[in-house]
Amino acid sequence: MDRYRIPAGTEVDLSAWDPNDTAGFAGEKDEARGRLEELRDDLTSLQAMMWAESKHKLLVVLQAMDTGGKDGTIRNVFSGVNPQGVRVANFKAPTSHELARDYLWRIHSQVPATGEITVFNRSHYEDVLVVRVLGLADEARWRKRFSHINAFEQLLTDEGTTIVKFYLHISADEQKERLQARLDDREKHWKFNVDDLEHRTLWSSYMTAFEDVLSLTSTDNAPWYVVPANRKWYRNLVVAEVIASTLRRLAMRYPESPEDLSGVVIPEV
Repeated sequence: MDRYRIPAGTEVDLSAWDPNDTAGFAGEKDEARGRLEELRDDLTSLQAMMWAESKHKLLVVLQAMDTGGKDGTIRNVFSGVNPQGVRVANFKAPTSHELARDYLWRIHSQVPATGEITVFNRSHYEDVLVVRVLGLADEARWRKRFSHINAFEQLLTDEGTTIVKFYLHISADEQKERLQARLDDREKHWKFNVDDLEHRTLWSSYMTAFEDVLSLTSTDNAPWYVVPANRKWYRNLVVAEVIASTLRRLAMRYPESPEDLSGVVIPEV
């Protein structure tokens, strides 16, 4: 899946990335779903080992346009893992309490603890995306945040956090279909937000903002992956493959017992 990774220093043009890409799995959806089941089993084992070893921590960042599939990715990729060691942090519009502090304050309090996987559903990148596109801060202010974010993520990795970031890349046409599906189904009306339509009219501005994010903040220690996300089943496969391979590289193992258990006998009761 390295084909989707953005090397540090790369200038990204999202028009060159096909959101319909399935890398040879086209027509092989069942094969891809079978592979996803295997990866879920791997993630369950790897996460259990990570929790037991209590040495590493993993931060997964998910960003996308509205309807891009952040919730669905979390639900499908992490199905079956022990919730004791996996946590999801969802960042919505900041509260007045949060706005009284620097924009990374609320983010830092949610980073993973040792032995934990934390998934950011939206993240600190909202402060160089929505804030920029909607004009909530002037350019002189939000432009500085790219270097702040790189330094923040370097701090986390220096302190033992592994970071992997995913931009779920859908097309404008796909977003329209997904929004219409929500509008047509009463049971999905709760997911429909009229404000999303305003963001949709700013699609071009968002693409420019995402290109800057991917170009300026994909680093060796905290890489971005552009995930083709028009096909939900392939989106899930890519994210699961990357996370599983990232965890495998940590070379984790279950810790040895501090005591000699060879002579222990469970008593009858």
